[in-house]
Amino acid sequence: MLEIRNLNKIYPGGVHALKDVSFTVEDGEFVVLIGLSGSGKSTLLRCINRLVEPTSGQVIWDGVDITAAAPSELRRIRRQIGMIFQQFNLVKRLSVMTNVLTGRLGYVPAWRSLLNYWTAEEKRMAMANLERVGIADQAWKRADELSGGQQQRVAIARALMQQPRLILADEPVASLDPATSHSVMKYILELNRRDGITVICSLHFLSLARQYGTRIIALRDGHIVFDGKPEEIDDRRFKEIYGEEAVEVEIR
Repeated sequence: MLEIRNLNKIYPGGVHALKDVSFTVEDGEFVVLIGLSGSGKSTLLRCINRLVEPTSGQVIWDGVDITAAAPSELRRIRRQIGMIFQQFNLVKRLSVMTNVLTGRLGYVPAWRSLLNYWTAEEKRMAMANLERVGIADQAWKRADELSGGQQQRVAIARALMQQPRLILADEPVASLDPATSHSVMKYILELNRRDGITVICSLHFLSLARQYGTRIIALRDGHIVFDGKPEEIDDRRFKEIYGEEAVEVEIR
């Protein structure tokens, strides 16, 4: 179980991005974070694995306080937390295969990654993960030769190399067209349902959140303003989350 306790993040300059945020996530849940740009979604995801250091509060995973973890322990914890980014975060000049193999960096000595030395088993694992997301035939292309949707599938395969128990996905389909968005979301959903991986995913469109999430947490100005089932978000709650002038847009 993941526990977020009274989490606060104040950036230099005084921006209070998270304000006493508290909630728990059970193993195997698919939680979707929604809210306006600047509501704190990305900050929250990055505080969970300490890509952003919280100002105060705790992130506790299976009884271990991530916010208090020493560097060596944090490295061990991060092995089990996959991260999927909006802009894919691939090394564009490297091959798809090499990008996927970097998902094992938390498990191997630094000299091996510097020399790009990978075992036959690691290469077999990388190819199996590329097959799983349907792009094994692209393994030896440069990452920048692929479409946006294909690059995001490479990022999912890279996250799978960590053999994660938790995946944090930060607006993973924000830069993709509607059809490709659904394709990518279905791969993430499969990881949750088939592998039992806990997923916390921020999304821009409420329609996607309703379709893929089992639970929705809405942020506004750094506060949680909704935490419940997708079908519980009616017109009143929608306006509480997005404002009185907001209009719901569906992605088909």
